[in-house]
Amino acid sequence: MLQCEPGRGPFRNNTCAHLQRMEPWKIVHYLEKVNFTTFGDRVSFDENGDALPSYDIMNWVWLPDGRTKVQRVGEVKRSAFKGEELTLDEERIYWNFESKQPPRSVCSESCTPGTRMARKKGEPECCFDCVPCSEGKISNTTDSMECTSCPEDFWSSPQRDHCVPKKTEFLSYHEPLGICLTTTSLLGTCICVVVLGIFIHHHSTPIVRANNSELSFLLLVSLKLCFLCSLLFIGRPRLWTCQLRHAAFGISFVLCVSCILVKTMVVLAVFRASKPGGESSLKWFGAVQQRGTVLVLTSVQTAICTAWLVSASPVPHKNTQYHSDKIVYECAVGSTVGFAVLLGYIGFLAVLSCLLAFLGKNLPDSFNEAKLITFSMLIFCAVWVAFVPAYISSPGNYADAVEVFAILASSFGLLVALFGPKCYIILLRPERNTKKAIMGRAIGS
Repeated sequence: MLQCEPGRGPFRNNTCAHLQRMEPWKIVHYLEKVNFTTFGDRVSFDENGDALPSYDIMNWVWLPDGRTKVQRVGEVKRSAFKGEELTLDEERIYWNFESKQPPRSVCSESCTPGTRMARKKGEPECCFDCVPCSEGKISNTTDSMECTSCPEDFWSSPQRDHCVPKKTEFLSYHEPLGICLTTTSLLGTCICVVVLGIFIHHHSTPIVRANNSELSFLLLVSLKLCFLCSLLFIGRPRLWTCQLRHAAFGISFVLCVSCILVKTMVVLAVFRASKPGGESSLKWFGAVQQRGTVLVLTSVQTAICTAWLVSASPVPHKNTQYHSDKIVYECAVGSTVGFAVLLGYIGFLAVLSCLLAFLGKNLPDSFNEAKLITFSMLIFCAVWVAFVPAYISSPGNYADAVEVFAILASSFGLLVALFGPKCYIILLRPERNTKKAIMGRAIGS
């Protein structure tokens, strides 16, 4: 600066710095070019006139005996070309914390899988909360910003870090309820077979012949079908079981109730024929007419089931309405009207049988079949009247269990009420199974 020649200076119009009126920025101009070494240290200045020194980083260390010492653990060098350079020997640093570890210079710890980052309002970006993913959503990476939804048939794991297949529920053969219903169904089927065997073996006895043996045999077969059709409601729903279960149920019960209705009509006709001038009523209830009536009544139900299956067939359905984390397999009825007509037709025949049997409940003792039919139909109607609200209010696979229970309860009611007294006389009171005994009770009445 002292060597500057007027007219050759570095400033405007090639002027030099005025030594008596020195301006700081002009001194800074010359300081940028200062670069020398003294005592082994290089001395220079940056564009702002600040020195570019080197600093030692010292660390206070507490010794076991209580004394302290200061040791060098690194340095900071500043140069005009490379900027700041930090050299640090981390192994020599003594951290005066209980953990002896360096502090973490973060506002919030990283969010683990299963959570998402939620920014804290009014704070730096590095400050956030880790919010657990909601049910049905997951995050499988660290510091995830969003949780992703699981596919339809999957659900989030308890840790919310991966999707797992949803649990499936249906009325299974392996669970206690399914085992009980299956056992009861098979038990009822076996009892029907045993009773049928008893009636076939004693088909020539008066009590079997007096109670219309042909219809009794058909009634026992239809009851056996009723017990067996309940098995279609147990197990994983499939297309063929969904289509077959209600059709088999509807046709089996109509066949059963039709036999009871025809038996009731025959009992009333026989009693009427026993009165003067009533012989002509029996010609309308011969064996052919009885079979034809049962066939026609059953055919109506078959037509209802066919129309239902053709128009809106029941199909397997995955229901997630009751449990978000479970799939309830059930059979959607397809057409509620079809199901209602099927039940309504069974109910109509049952009520008609009950009314006709009630009209004949005071017949002579030889015609006490009417009393048994009345009692059995009351049980049947009571079970199915209670079934409707219970079925509607039962969720998921419990609806199938309610329907199976109604099938089994009504089937056992008919079996016990209609055939229990007869089997009692056949097996335990054979002296009452004679024509004389039956006619004697009739005369006494």
